[in-house]
Amino acid sequence: MKTTLKIEEAAMTIVAIYFISQHNLGLPLWGWFFLFFTPDIGMLGYLINTKVGAITYNLFHHKGIALGITSLGFYMQNEIVIAIGCLLFAHSAFDRIMDYGLKYPDSFKNTHLGSLEKAKA
Repeated sequence: MKTTLKIEEAAMTIVAIYFISQHNLGLPLWGWFFLFFTPDIGMLGYLINTKVGAITYNLFHHKGIALGITSLGFYMQNEIVIAIGCLLFAHSAFDRIMDYGLKYPDSFKNTHLGSLEKAKA
């Protein structure tokens, strides 16, 4: 089952990257490669404590929020907002492939996909 879920997340990542290519704002490929990892800025909340870290990480990695931003961009007919939403969605799906799920407030390694410590074992 885990393999099936990873394949599903890979498909979502590919589709989101396709949509990014359709709304790329004229940025070069290296620019998008850099931007792809910017949602990880949400991890900075862990510098305060694990509860704040979980909240900020989950805000930047929640697919529902990403879809909401993308929808808002379509509604506003704003290419930048569409691209941001697609980028957040692609990054979130990619993180799920790597077993990084949404975080619980007790530990960075405790996710909705299970424990990262158990996944490595």
